[in-house]
Amino acid sequence: MYISEIFHSIQGEGELTGVPSVFVRTSGCNLRCSWCDTPYASWHAEGKELEVKHIVKQVRAFHCRHVVLTGGEPILARYIHDLAMRLKNHGMHITIETAGTMAPDEICCDLASISPKLANSTPRVEDVGADWVERHERSRIHLEYLRDWLDNYPYQLKFVVSSNSQIDEIRHLLKSLRRKVPPEKVLLMPEGITPEASVACREWVLAACKQHGYRYCHRLHLSLFGNTRGT
Repeated sequence: MYISEIFHSIQGEGELTGVPSVFVRTSGCNLRCSWCDTPYASWHAEGKELEVKHIVKQVRAFHCRHVVLTGGEPILARYIHDLAMRLKNHGMHITIETAGTMAPDEICCDLASISPKLANSTPRVEDVGADWVERHERSRIHLEYLRDWLDNYPYQLKFVVSSNSQIDEIRHLLKSLRRKVPPEKVLLMPEGITPEASVACREWVLAACKQHGYRYCHRLHLSLFGNTRGT
C-alpha cells in the first residue's frame, strides 16, 4: 500500500474528538479539493510502499485501541479492505475518513466519517486544468455510494463550510439522500487551516447549528499543533 504517514495523536474532529488514535494516511485521491489541507496525500501524493503486515505492526506498536484510516481517499488504496480486516481482528476500533465517492464494499468500519464535498471544494482551472475541474465536479457527490455508507455503518456527515449559502446546499443534499439523518449526525466544520481562519466564519456556523440542530465541528488538532504533519 502507498502510505503517506502513520502517527499517534488525538482525534481532532467529529464525535471522537480528543480520543487518542493512530492515524494511517494513505496517499492518493480521486478529487482535488480547492481547500485541501493534505496536498502531500492528494494533489501531490507522497509516501512509500508498505506491506499490510508491516502497517499493522506499526499501528499495534502504539498500544492504542482507536485507529483512523484517512487520506487522500483511503477507499482508493489497494488492499485497504485487507488492512481494515486485520486491524479489526486485533480488536481495534476503526474510523474511516472518506468523501463517500466510492462504495464501502463491506469494509470493516466502526465509524464512517463521511465528508461529502460541496461546490466550494471545486478547484480553479488555473490550478489543476480543465480536465481535473470537470472530473472533480462529476465525482464529488455520488448519492448511491453515500446511501450505502449510511445504510450499513455508524456514521457522521462532516461538511467543510465557508459561506452561509452552503447550508441550503447541505439541506438539499440531505433531502436527496432520502434517508432520515438525525441532525446531530451533521457536522459543520469552518473552512481554514489555521485557528484564526476558522474564527472568521464561526459565528454564522454556530447560528446555523443552533437553528438546524447540527453539530459544530471544532478542529482541535489545529488549536493544539497547527497545520503540521504527524498531528
